[in-house]
Order: sequence, then C-alpha cells, then structure tokens
Amino acid sequence: MNDKVASTSEPIHELLARRWSPRAFDPDKPVSKEALTSLFEAARWAPSCFNDQPWRYLVWDRFGDKAAWERAFGCLVEGNQAWVQYAAVLIAAIAGSEFARNGKPNRWGQYDSGAASENMCLQATALGLSIHQMGGFDAEKLRAEFQIPESFTPVAMIALGHPGDPNSLKESYREMELGPRERRPLGEHFYSDSWENPFS
Repeated sequence: MNDKVASTSEPIHELLARRWSPRAFDPDKPVSKEALTSLFEAARWAPSCFNDQPWRYLVWDRFGDKAAWERAFGCLVEGNQAWVQYAAVLIAAIAGSEFARNGKPNRWGQYDSGAASENMCLQATALGLSIHQMGGFDAEKLRAEFQIPESFTPVAMIALGHPGDPNSLKESYREMELGPRERRPLGEHFYSDSWENPFS
C-alpha cells in the first residue's frame, strides 16, 4: 500500500493521519462480505440530528454482480472512470431530505450522511482497504437507473478495494497518487471570535 501518512502541524490520531483518497486499486482482489459489513456497521454508528440516520447506501460488487456494477460505473464522469475501473466495489451515498419521524424537511440530512461516510472511510483505513469518495457522477442518471426516490439525494459515489499499483494509473493520476498530501494552514479555516480572525 502506498503509505501517505499526513504531515500534521499538531498531533492527531494515527488513523486520521493515515486516511487518504487513493486511486490505485488491485483489479483482481475482491472485498470480503465481512469487511463490507464492518464498514457499514461503522457508518451505522455515526451521529445524526434526532438520531434520524438519514443515510442510505447502494452497493455494487464487481465480483458479485458485474452487470449491476457496470451500470453504476456508467454514472461516473469519464475522468473518474479512468481509475475507478479497477475498484472492487462501488457505493452510492444517498441522503434523506425528510425526517422519518414526522415527514418534515431535514436540512441536516446531507451533513449527517457525510459523517456516516467518513466513519466508513476510517473503518476502511483501519482494515487496510483503499477508499475514495467522489462528487464526479451524474446524480440524475443514478437516480433513474436505480429508482432512487425523490425524497433522497445522491450526494457521493465511493470506490472501494484493496490497494493497487500506482504504476497502473495514467501519468496525471499517478503523479497525484505519489505526490505529497497538503492542507492549508489552520488559520485559513478556523476563526476565533470573529470572521477571518485566525484561530491560534
């Protein structure tokens, strides 16, 4: 596995430092049902407003039902298809827009679904799997292809598999795969007491 531990400005948990978004997947190695169930259990325990748990996930296993996987793959933008083709599993993260308890609008549904997806990513990292979330997909095509109700919004596609060889990637993606991980300084995103007053 291409180990890209973050070079943090302050100490953080090693699992957080190891989580990143690789694009190289082993094309010949499936993800076990036990591993998938572990990821989904991690997502299940994410926090949500009123414990509504608005997330839903559609899962396609290339080794289990390749035709269904290919239908999901066809909803990705071309740039993502170039490297996702080797992922063992595709997952769609879908957020509910109404509270199950009363049918009222839930404006936190996408926020909560993102938390569940991050739990999934951290569990995948703990298991030594590669996982990469994507915004580059046709949400309406996905909705039509898989009959997703109007009250649910596809918010991300997720590629999952075992780590692969970066040399299998096109040059531009290979450079990103092997290049350093970077983040802007804390003060650009975290403010104390007033807007744009950097936290220090």
